[in-house]
Amino acid sequence: VRKPLTAGRRFGGVALAALLLFLAAGFAPAALLPHLTVFVLAIVIGYYVIGHVHHALHTPLMSVTNAISGIIVVGALLQIGHGSTVVTVLSAVAILLASINVFGGFAVTRRMLAMFNRS
Repeated sequence: VRKPLTAGRRFGGVALAALLLFLAAGFAPAALLPHLTVFVLAIVIGYYVIGHVHHALHTPLMSVTNAISGIIVVGALLQIGHGSTVVTVLSAVAILLASINVFGGFAVTRRMLAMFNRS
């Protein structure tokens, strides 16, 4: 059994993360800062949304994540033939991972809906 973090360790972890964020912001190009801000806010909001959703709403939440993964697949398909080799490789990886998420989400949703089948 793992012991919960003490308040001091939790504060130290948050302070270290804030310090690393400020260092990254200080040395990063100016164009990266808005993207970094959106990324950090998405992490925080996603953590609270997933962690505090009622159990009955997990299936609709999975449908939304499947839709987001579908959008990622479309965006990666649009980028796969353009630009450098790095863009092509990252697009292929994005297509692979998002497709796994979409198909896995459909499989889990089918199993969840099968629990309500009367036969």
